[in-house]
Amino acid sequence: MAHAVEPEYTTTGLNHRKLLMWVFLGSDCLFFGALIATYMVYRGQSLTGPYPIDIINVPVTTISTFVLLMSSFAMVQALAATHADNKRGIVGWLVATAVLGAIFIGFQVVEFNTFKNEGLTLGGNLFGATFFTLTGFHGAHVTLGIIWLVAMAIVANKGRVGPNSALDIELLGLYWHFVDIVWIVIFTLLYLIAGFDAGPAAMPGG
Repeated sequence: MAHAVEPEYTTTGLNHRKLLMWVFLGSDCLFFGALIATYMVYRGQSLTGPYPIDIINVPVTTISTFVLLMSSFAMVQALAATHADNKRGIVGWLVATAVLGAIFIGFQVVEFNTFKNEGLTLGGNLFGATFFTLTGFHGAHVTLGIIWLVAMAIVANKGRVGPNSALDIELLGLYWHFVDIVWIVIFTLLYLIAGFDAGPAAMPGG
């Protein structure tokens, strides 16, 4: 007769794997914080265009942001289905989350190509360098999350995900929600606030 494996906990009361995930997310917060701070420090200091106000399309990015936020809802439903031992629900919601994430990446690819065609490149000016670095790294995180989601959906489809392995989905959910929260910050600072920068001439003393 098989015996259930007792979960291992740390002195904090958290499972070792969950604690490790929180440590990773904390370090990632510092990483993105540094990138965001760099962007804001150099905000409006590009000597040549194009500038944010020239190319950023807030309405379109708002749609992609909504899509990413809906993926967080799907992720919550995947965890709920896991606790309910609903195999079809687990697979369906994991796939839905991955698809919504892929749509977001699709928006980002189109945006990057549009910006490139309008003259904004990674080495073109300070805006391009900081913008592509920050949003590119975020896109890489989303892509990693999509791969993880697809892998978990495959495992779940084989019947190997359920209440006893809910921690696997919970850890994935923590990562995915973190990526979404980071994007909310990026969207607010890069699109809603800094998106109206028109270069040095528009800055005080310019």
